[in-house]
Amino acid sequence: MPCAGETLVGVISQPEQPSALGLVMVVGGAQYRAGSHRQFVLLARCLAGAGFPVLRFDHRGLGDSSGARQAFDAIHDDIGVAVDTLQQQCPSVQRVVLWGLCDGASAALLYSGERADARVAGLCLLNPWVRSDNTLARTRIKHYYAGRLLEWSFWQRFWQGQYEWRPSIKGLWQSLQALRTPAPSNTQEPAFQHHMAQALRQFPGPVLLLLSARDYTAKEFVECAQSDPAWKGLLQRPQLQRVDVAEADHTFSRALWRAAAEQAVLDWMRQLPTQA
Repeated sequence: MPCAGETLVGVISQPEQPSALGLVMVVGGAQYRAGSHRQFVLLARCLAGAGFPVLRFDHRGLGDSSGARQAFDAIHDDIGVAVDTLQQQCPSVQRVVLWGLCDGASAALLYSGERADARVAGLCLLNPWVRSDNTLARTRIKHYYAGRLLEWSFWQRFWQGQYEWRPSIKGLWQSLQALRTPAPSNTQEPAFQHHMAQALRQFPGPVLLLLSARDYTAKEFVECAQSDPAWKGLLQRPQLQRVDVAEADHTFSRALWRAAAEQAVLDWMRQLPTQA
Protein backbone atom coordinates (compact mmCIF):
# COMPACT_ATOMS: atom_id res chain seq x y z
CA MET A 1 0.00 0.00 0.00
CA PRO A 2 1.70 3.26 -1.07
CA CYS A 3 1.57 6.05 1.52
CA ALA A 4 3.46 9.36 1.35
CA GLY A 5 6.29 7.79 -0.63
CA GLU A 6 6.53 4.74 1.63
CA THR A 7 5.05 1.24 1.49
CA LEU A 8 2.64 -0.12 4.06
CA VAL A 9 2.26 -3.86 4.64
CA GLY A 10 -1.09 -5.33 5.57
CA VAL A 11 -3.08 -8.55 5.60
CA ILE A 12 -6.74 -8.93 4.63
CA SER A 13 -8.96 -11.62 6.10
CA GLN A 14 -11.50 -12.19 3.32
CA PRO A 15 -14.80 -14.00 4.04
CA GLU A 16 -16.35 -16.36 1.53
CA GLN A 17 -19.46 -14.18 1.43
CA PRO A 18 -18.23 -10.69 2.40
CA SER A 19 -20.49 -8.14 4.01
CA ALA A 20 -20.76 -4.52 2.91
CA LEU A 21 -19.31 -3.63 6.33
CA GLY A 22 -15.59 -4.15 6.91
CA LEU A 23 -13.10 -3.38 9.67
CA VAL A 24 -9.67 -1.76 9.66
CA MET A 25 -7.38 -2.49 12.62
CA VAL A 26 -5.25 0.48 13.63
CA VAL A 27 -2.13 -0.80 15.37
CA GLY A 28 -0.52 1.23 18.13
CA GLY A 29 2.27 1.15 20.67
CA ALA A 30 5.02 -1.41 20.23
CA GLN A 31 2.72 -3.83 18.41
CA TYR A 32 2.61 -4.73 14.74
CA ARG A 33 -0.19 -6.22 12.66
CA ALA A 34 -0.19 -9.61 14.48
CA GLY A 35 -0.70 -8.10 17.94
CA SER A 36 0.35 -9.44 21.33
CA HIS A 37 -0.14 -13.23 21.48
CA ARG A 38 -1.55 -12.96 17.91
CA GLN A 39 -4.61 -11.19 19.23
CA PHE A 40 -5.18 -9.20 16.02
CA VAL A 41 -4.83 -12.29 13.84
CA LEU A 42 -7.37 -14.23 15.89
CA LEU A 43 -9.87 -11.37 16.02
CA ALA A 44 -9.57 -10.78 12.26
CA ARG A 45 -10.27 -14.46 11.57
CA CYS A 46 -13.19 -14.46 13.99
CA LEU A 47 -14.81 -11.47 12.27
CA ALA A 48 -14.07 -12.80 8.79
CA GLY A 49 -15.74 -16.06 9.79
CA ALA A 50 -18.86 -14.00 10.51
CA GLY A 51 -18.68 -12.31 7.11
CA PHE A 52 -16.80 -9.09 7.88
CA PRO A 53 -13.67 -8.36 5.77
CA VAL A 54 -10.79 -7.19 7.98
CA LEU A 55 -7.56 -5.38 7.14
CA ARG A 56 -4.79 -5.23 9.74
CA PHE A 57 -1.72 -3.25 8.75
CA ASP A 58 1.54 -1.69 9.88
CA HIS A 59 1.66 2.09 9.58
CA ARG A 60 4.85 3.85 8.47
CA GLY A 61 7.93 2.85 10.44
CA LEU A 62 6.15 -0.04 12.16
CA GLY A 63 6.59 -3.76 11.58
CA ASP A 64 7.32 -4.48 7.93
CA SER A 65 6.24 -1.08 6.59
CA SER A 66 8.89 1.34 5.39
CA GLY A 67 9.65 4.89 6.49
CA ALA A 68 10.30 6.70 9.74
CA ARG A 69 8.22 5.82 12.78
CA GLN A 70 5.13 8.02 13.06
CA ALA A 71 3.47 9.19 16.26
CA PHE A 72 -0.03 7.85 16.85
CA ASP A 73 -1.55 11.28 16.22
CA ALA A 74 0.22 11.62 12.85
CA ILE A 75 -0.99 8.55 10.95
CA HIS A 76 -4.14 9.97 9.36
CA ASP A 77 -2.74 9.30 5.88
CA ASP A 78 -1.89 5.72 6.80
CA ILE A 79 -5.41 5.02 8.07
CA GLY A 80 -6.95 6.60 4.99
CA VAL A 81 -4.79 4.43 2.71
CA ALA A 82 -5.83 1.33 4.67
CA VAL A 83 -9.52 2.14 4.22
CA ASP A 84 -8.94 2.74 0.49
CA THR A 85 -7.13 -0.58 0.17
CA LEU A 86 -9.80 -2.59 1.95
CA GLN A 87 -12.42 -1.21 -0.41
CA GLN A 88 -10.23 -1.83 -3.46
CA GLN A 89 -9.45 -5.41 -2.50
CA CYS A 90 -12.96 -6.15 -1.21
CA PRO A 91 -15.35 -4.36 -3.58
CA SER A 92 -18.36 -5.32 -1.47
CA VAL A 93 -17.20 -3.06 1.37
CA GLN A 94 -19.08 0.22 1.48
CA ARG A 95 -18.55 1.19 5.11
CA VAL A 96 -15.83 0.41 7.65
CA VAL A 97 -15.31 0.27 11.39
CA LEU A 98 -12.02 1.55 12.77
CA TRP A 99 -10.72 -0.71 15.55
CA GLY A 100 -7.78 0.17 17.77
CA LEU A 101 -6.10 -0.79 21.04
CA CYS A 102 -4.33 1.74 23.29
CA ASP A 103 -2.89 4.57 21.17
CA GLY A 104 -4.24 2.75 18.12
CA ALA A 105 -7.69 3.52 19.54
CA SER A 106 -6.63 7.14 20.07
CA ALA A 107 -5.36 7.31 16.49
CA ALA A 108 -8.64 5.95 15.14
CA LEU A 109 -10.65 8.50 17.11
CA LEU A 110 -8.39 11.36 16.03
CA TYR A 111 -8.70 10.26 12.39
CA SER A 112 -12.48 10.43 12.63
CA GLY A 113 -12.24 14.00 13.85
CA GLU A 114 -9.55 15.13 11.41
CA ARG A 115 -10.87 13.57 8.20
CA ALA A 116 -14.64 13.24 8.80
CA ASP A 117 -14.50 10.21 6.49
CA ALA A 118 -18.08 9.32 5.57
CA ARG A 119 -17.03 5.70 5.00
CA VAL A 120 -16.34 5.26 8.75
CA ALA A 121 -19.51 3.70 10.11
CA GLY A 122 -18.31 3.11 13.67
CA LEU A 123 -15.42 3.17 16.10
CA CYS A 124 -14.27 0.29 18.29
CA LEU A 125 -11.95 1.67 20.97
CA LEU A 126 -10.07 -0.64 23.36
CA ASN A 127 -8.35 0.93 26.37
CA PRO A 128 -7.73 4.31 24.67
CA TRP A 129 -4.49 6.16 25.48
CA VAL A 130 -4.97 9.59 27.13
CA ARG A 131 -1.75 9.75 29.14
CA SER A 132 -0.94 12.98 30.99
CA ASP A 133 0.97 13.63 34.22
CA ASN A 134 -2.21 14.76 35.97
CA THR A 135 -4.49 11.86 35.03
CA LEU A 136 -1.70 9.34 35.62
CA ALA A 137 -1.20 10.76 39.11
CA ARG A 138 -4.93 10.63 39.86
CA THR A 139 -5.14 7.06 38.64
CA ARG A 140 -2.17 5.90 40.71
CA ILE A 141 -3.47 7.51 43.90
CA LYS A 142 -7.03 6.25 43.48
CA HIS A 143 -6.43 2.75 42.11
CA TYR A 144 -2.91 1.80 43.21
CA TYR A 145 -2.01 3.44 46.49
CA ALA A 146 -5.53 3.42 47.96
CA GLY A 147 -6.06 -0.13 46.72
CA ARG A 148 -2.90 -1.42 48.36
CA LEU A 149 -4.18 -0.34 51.78
CA LEU A 150 -7.09 -2.77 51.39
CA GLU A 151 -4.90 -5.74 50.48
CA TRP A 152 -4.21 -8.28 53.25
CA SER A 153 -0.96 -9.30 51.54
CA PHE A 154 0.30 -5.72 51.83
CA TRP A 155 -0.25 -5.61 55.58
CA GLN A 156 1.31 -9.04 56.03
CA ARG A 157 4.50 -7.90 54.29
CA PHE A 158 4.40 -4.61 56.19
CA TRP A 159 4.20 -6.16 59.66
CA GLN A 160 6.83 -8.77 58.75
CA GLY A 161 9.22 -6.01 57.71
CA GLN A 162 9.33 -7.27 54.11
CA TYR A 163 7.80 -4.21 52.50
CA GLU A 164 10.11 -1.66 50.85
CA TRP A 165 8.15 1.45 51.74
CA ARG A 166 10.64 4.12 50.56
CA PRO A 167 9.99 3.66 46.80
CA SER A 168 6.24 3.74 47.44
CA ILE A 169 6.47 6.92 49.49
CA LYS A 170 8.58 8.51 46.77
CA GLY A 171 6.09 7.49 44.07
CA LEU A 172 3.15 8.77 46.10
CA TRP A 173 4.92 12.08 46.67
CA GLN A 174 5.61 12.44 42.94
CA SER A 175 1.97 11.73 42.15
CA LEU A 176 0.81 14.33 44.66
CA GLN A 177 3.22 16.86 43.16
CA ALA A 178 1.84 16.13 39.69
CA LEU A 179 -1.65 16.95 40.92
CA ARG A 180 -0.43 20.37 42.03
CA THR A 181 0.93 21.21 38.58
CA PRO A 182 -1.24 23.94 36.99
CA ALA A 183 -3.36 22.94 34.02
CA PRO A 184 -2.21 24.26 30.63
CA SER A 185 -3.37 27.74 29.74
CA ASN A 186 -6.43 28.02 27.51
CA THR A 187 -4.33 30.10 25.14
CA GLN A 188 -2.10 27.12 24.36
CA GLU A 189 -2.78 24.62 21.59
CA PRO A 190 -5.28 22.05 22.94
CA ALA A 191 -3.73 18.76 24.00
CA PHE A 192 -4.39 15.62 21.96
CA GLN A 193 -6.80 14.44 24.68
CA HIS A 194 -9.04 17.43 23.93
CA HIS A 195 -8.88 16.70 20.21
CA MET A 196 -10.00 13.16 21.03
CA ALA A 197 -12.90 14.48 23.11
CA GLN A 198 -13.95 16.83 20.32
CA ALA A 199 -13.77 14.02 17.78
CA LEU A 200 -15.93 11.76 19.95
CA ARG A 201 -18.45 14.56 20.49
CA GLN A 202 -18.73 15.14 16.75
CA PHE A 203 -18.71 11.53 15.55
CA PRO A 204 -22.26 10.69 14.41
CA GLY A 205 -21.98 6.91 14.39
CA PRO A 206 -21.98 4.17 17.03
CA VAL A 207 -18.97 3.63 19.29
CA LEU A 208 -17.94 0.54 21.22
CA LEU A 209 -15.73 1.34 24.21
CA LEU A 210 -14.08 -1.85 25.43
CA LEU A 211 -12.22 -1.55 28.73
CA SER A 212 -10.06 -4.01 30.65
CA ALA A 213 -11.05 -4.00 34.31
CA ARG A 214 -7.48 -4.40 35.65
CA ASP A 215 -5.71 -2.15 33.15
CA TYR A 216 -4.32 1.17 34.35
CA THR A 217 -4.52 2.66 30.84
CA ALA A 218 -8.25 1.97 30.88
CA LYS A 219 -8.58 3.36 34.40
CA GLU A 220 -6.72 6.49 33.36
CA PHE A 221 -9.07 6.93 30.40
CA VAL A 222 -12.10 6.76 32.70
CA GLU A 223 -10.41 9.19 35.11
CA CYS A 224 -9.79 11.63 32.26
CA ALA A 225 -13.37 11.32 31.00
CA GLN A 226 -14.74 11.97 34.49
CA SER A 227 -12.46 14.84 35.52
CA ASP A 228 -11.72 16.80 32.34
CA PRO A 229 -14.54 19.21 31.34
CA ALA A 230 -13.77 18.56 27.65
CA TRP A 231 -15.08 15.00 28.11
CA LYS A 232 -18.20 15.89 30.10
CA GLY A 233 -21.10 13.61 29.25
CA LEU A 234 -19.31 11.83 26.42
CA LEU A 235 -19.39 8.37 27.97
CA GLN A 236 -23.13 8.76 28.51
CA ARG A 237 -23.92 9.42 24.84
CA PRO A 238 -26.67 7.03 23.63
CA GLN A 239 -24.62 5.89 20.62
CA LEU A 240 -21.73 4.80 22.86
CA GLN A 241 -21.79 1.27 24.26
CA ARG A 242 -19.34 0.48 27.05
CA VAL A 243 -18.21 -3.06 27.84
CA ASP A 244 -15.90 -3.82 30.77
CA VAL A 245 -14.10 -7.17 30.61
CA ALA A 246 -13.73 -8.41 34.19
CA GLU A 247 -10.19 -9.12 35.42
CA ALA A 248 -8.69 -8.49 31.95
CA ASP A 249 -5.27 -6.90 31.46
CA HIS A 250 -4.28 -4.37 28.80
CA THR A 251 -3.90 -6.83 25.90
CA PHE A 252 -6.53 -9.41 26.96
CA SER A 253 -3.70 -11.91 27.28
CA ARG A 254 -5.72 -14.90 28.54
CA ALA A 255 -7.96 -16.91 26.25
CA LEU A 256 -10.99 -16.15 28.43
CA TRP A 257 -10.45 -12.40 28.20
CA ARG A 258 -9.65 -12.49 24.50
CA ALA A 259 -12.80 -14.50 23.82
CA ALA A 260 -14.90 -11.99 25.79
CA ALA A 261 -13.43 -9.10 23.82
CA GLU A 262 -13.96 -10.90 20.50
CA GLN A 263 -17.57 -11.67 21.35
CA ALA A 264 -18.25 -8.07 22.39
CA VAL A 265 -16.86 -6.77 19.08
CA LEU A 266 -18.74 -9.38 17.05
CA ASP A 267 -22.08 -8.75 18.79
CA TRP A 268 -21.66 -4.99 18.32
CA MET A 269 -20.67 -5.35 14.64
CA ARG A 270 -23.75 -7.43 13.95
CA GLN A 271 -25.95 -4.58 15.21
CA LEU A 272 -24.52 -2.05 12.75
CA PRO A 273 -26.18 -1.27 9.43
CA THR A 274 -24.05 -2.59 6.57
CA GLN A 275 -25.04 0.19 4.17
CA ALA A 276 -25.38 3.96 4.48
